[in-house]
Amino acid sequence: MYPRAAAPKKDGTGRRNAPPARFAMPAKAQLTDNGYANIDWQFNFPLSNHFADKASGWGMSFEGGYYVTPNFALGAFLAYHSNHEYFGRQTLPVGEGGSINTDQQHTLFQLPFGLAGRYTFDRGSAFQPYVGVKVGPQYAEMKSTFNVYEANKSTWGFYVSPEIGLNIYPWAYGPGLHIAAYYSYGTNKGDLFTYSVDGSSNFGLRLGIAF
Repeated sequence: MYPRAAAPKKDGTGRRNAPPARFAMPAKAQLTDNGYANIDWQFNFPLSNHFADKASGWGMSFEGGYYVTPNFALGAFLAYHSNHEYFGRQTLPVGEGGSINTDQQHTLFQLPFGLAGRYTFDRGSAFQPYVGVKVGPQYAEMKSTFNVYEANKSTWGFYVSPEIGLNIYPWAYGPGLHIAAYYSYGTNKGDLFTYSVDGSSNFGLRLGIAF
């Protein structure tokens, strides 16, 4: 025979007291158990590309993936950014033996995309730090705008970008906050007038939504 469970105790009125209910708060987590996504605004600081070196907030980043182990995820990404710099009036060579005297507005547009990997610490908590890396091709365009004219040069290269970040989930379920810092390097090379780009390096910050 199995022992019987103890009956609820009676209070002073003769009524039986029910055992206290137990409640558990749900764990902090992203919207899906094994998938993740980040949509970010990004700000970057070019590191001496000698064409458009001014820091800029004209960029965004999109990343999504799936956890193939409890902590390691694989996915894909796409990002874009534009940096700008003004150059005062100077004489530039044009064509065969020609020249033009003008000021310029330079723009360096970068669009990397490809594979993303990350290792996340303490998944399921409200604060989830991670380290990651992105690799893939990068399209870049050098553009000079002067007077009513424009000259440009398109290039392709290989892109690699290590990253550290943090996903914060202040609510039990639903989207959270994503912050990250990254370094990126692209092998893109190009020449425009007297300017030459031999690789593009950037340090940047991202702020956005985590799913």
